[in-house]
Amino acid sequence: MPLSGTSTPVPPSSAPALQADALCVFRGDRLVLDGVSLTLAAGGALLLTGPNGAGKSTLLRVLAGLRRADSGAVLWQGAPALADPAAHAARVAYLGHQDALKPGLSVRENLALFVSAGRGGDRARPEGDSLEAALTAMDLLPLADLPARLLSAGQKRRTALARVLLAQASLWLLDEPSLGLDSAAIALLGTALAQHRAQGGLVVATTHVPLPLPDTTTLRLPGAADTPLEDTPWA
Repeated sequence: MPLSGTSTPVPPSSAPALQADALCVFRGDRLVLDGVSLTLAAGGALLLTGPNGAGKSTLLRVLAGLRRADSGAVLWQGAPALADPAAHAARVAYLGHQDALKPGLSVRENLALFVSAGRGGDRARPEGDSLEAALTAMDLLPLADLPARLLSAGQKRRTALARVLLAQASLWLLDEPSLGLDSAAIALLGTALAQHRAQGGLVVATTHVPLPLPDTTTLRLPGAADTPLEDTPWA
């Protein structure tokens, strides 16, 4: 399926593709994640909400295999996901708070470097020039030859999202993906998310604001100062 255009998400299948079972993570003496469990089927999306410091980014890093949980397990299609770290890395596209672009390289060169490094790829590459398609999907063609150091925060974020598209991975783990994006770019993000889910892809995203991601499950991680009155979907 091409990286541009529109698509309607398919309903998730009944069989879970991603599971987390009773994850606990300590940072020093502080318990950051306390017995967190979740399940997500193909085509599904999960929003992680909660106050700053609740462990949303930590949970994403655990699901990505970038940090080991102190206890609990992450499963992919019923098997331990991290038993083969390379296989898990291939199925994950991770977007953190940092856009991780080389400032002296152009937008196109940053994306080409990612492709040449062989990052990600538990799916077949789409037909045609996938790099050009990713640039088009994030409206980056007019900026393709501009050095990354000259980009605005929103343009850098769109470049990082284009890298997620290029990964061709089944599981997208997105930490505040709309950070710095204007309304037009958020609409592009919504199209990309819908296409990914229509192909059976999974999305787990942290957010403090509404995302263009319909038919989702929400998991709120409690903070130290939480009270039941604060338990709102977009807090």
